[in-house]
Amino acid sequence: MTEPIPAPVSAHTPGSRRWTRFLPYAAALTSTALLLPVTLADLLGRYGLGGAVATALAVAQAGPLLMLARRPLWAWGIAFPADIAGALVLLGEPARQDAAWPWQPSALIACLFLLLALALREPRRTLVTVWLATGAASLVLHLVRPDRGNGGVLLLPLAGAVVLVIGAAVRERRVAQRRLAEQETVSAAERTRRTLLEERARIARELHDVVAHHMSVITVQADSAPYRLPELSDEAREEFGTIAASARESLAEMRRLLVVLRGDGTEGERSPQPGIGRLQQLVETTVRAGLPAELSLAAGLDGVPPAVDLSAYRIVQEALANAVRHAPGARTRVSVASDGAHVTVLVVNDPPGQPVSPLETAGTGHGLVGMRERVRLTGGSLDTGPLPDGGFRVAARLPLSPPGPADAP
Repeated sequence: MTEPIPAPVSAHTPGSRRWTRFLPYAAALTSTALLLPVTLADLLGRYGLGGAVATALAVAQAGPLLMLARRPLWAWGIAFPADIAGALVLLGEPARQDAAWPWQPSALIACLFLLLALALREPRRTLVTVWLATGAASLVLHLVRPDRGNGGVLLLPLAGAVVLVIGAAVRERRVAQRRLAEQETVSAAERTRRTLLEERARIARELHDVVAHHMSVITVQADSAPYRLPELSDEAREEFGTIAASARESLAEMRRLLVVLRGDGTEGERSPQPGIGRLQQLVETTVRAGLPAELSLAAGLDGVPPAVDLSAYRIVQEALANAVRHAPGARTRVSVASDGAHVTVLVVNDPPGQPVSPLETAGTGHGLVGMRERVRLTGGSLDTGPLPDGGFRVAARLPLSPPGPADAP
């Protein structure tokens, strides 16, 4: 037996994934709630700006942090010009020993948060462009007032480079983990497919070794019976010939099935499939098996689509087999007709003329299920059920043209 394929184990439970999904929003809300009042207090107290100007700069510098989770590039596009505007506004204020320039500490921290969010979401080209813009702004502001800077000019480009590298590394690792998980999923699917193919090959071997062997023995015994038993009557010889012919036909059907099971089915499709044209032979074989059957074929059945042709044959074959098994000796009528748009298949058997024991007292129901499946695939309809007099009816209506989207079952 093949071993079951273990399902890929996820590193996160559903609960942990749910909390992880909300973490970026919580981080954005927390950083905004912390940095907005700090930036406002810093501009008012340390840098001595007026209330209206300080409030506007604080909102423009720290407010965009709310967009960290979804739109970090837009947030940087708002906050970084506000940082530059704040540096220019501070040029009009008296220089203070404890006041950093051109970037105040709160604005520097907010900018680093934005750079980290960008590194986790944006491609490498965008990160390089953002870092170059940050360094260029720092250099230009330093050249405007080289005497005003106190080391903060280099702090943002250097710290920003470190943050961008760390964020990009984390992002690359996350992408690699996702690709690894996808590869594991593909590998699991391939293992499942290989297991299915192995199981199909095992079934094919069992069919070949067991069923085909016994069918071959039946064929050989039926063919050799007239030579081994010379006292047989002509009726018995004809009966053995019918048995041998049925066994050979069953072997041919099984060979086609084995080809499908052992491969992709392309070789099996090359063999001709039975159709309405072989119903006469099928009914004659059934009559020789002891079931009085009649066949009525209407005109206009030429050029039937292969799917409908095969489905009609299989439905009649299964209906006759059910009549032989469950109502031996009952008179059975087979009718196949076409109105130009549909093929109608009708198989009706009477109740047995005298009480007899059916060849099978219990069935699996797979025959009727197979009929319904064939009819459904062609877009037709099927009606089966007992008759008031104790007989049974199988009626199928198969369309000659493929069903459209509105007609599909």
